[in-house]
Amino acid sequence: QVQLVESGGGLVQPGGSLRLCCAASGGTLDYYARGWFRQAPGKEREGVSCNSSRGASTYYADSVKGRFTISRDNAENTVYLQMNSLKPGDPAVYYCAADRIYRALVAGREPDYCGQGPQVTVSS
Repeated sequence: QVQLVESGGGLVQPGGSLRLCCAASGGTLDYYARGWFRQAPGKEREGVSCNSSRGASTYYADSVKGRFTISRDNAENTVYLQMNSLKPGDPAVYYCAADRIYRALVAGREPDYCGQGPQVTVSS
């Protein structure tokens, strides 16, 4: 059974940076789209960023374009989310996700695999 384990969440000041890491174990996800979605209290789940299995397609939500960068290392079965210029609107639980269908991650739908989600807090 594939498990996704995230790390790198925490508290940061507005304008600061965090890097989230998601390591997969129990199976290879080379043929899966990988990405991140987030959910804040009282809000719907939002697809933040994802890329297709071969990296041909990459998605960023409008709210994070130019600030967040997704990358993946298939050899390490790991995906990263570099978050720069964090804003007060960014705090949420950020979930690592993997799905056989790229568009499912874009839409923020329930993925095939999902991590537990580190909390990201932006506060001065």
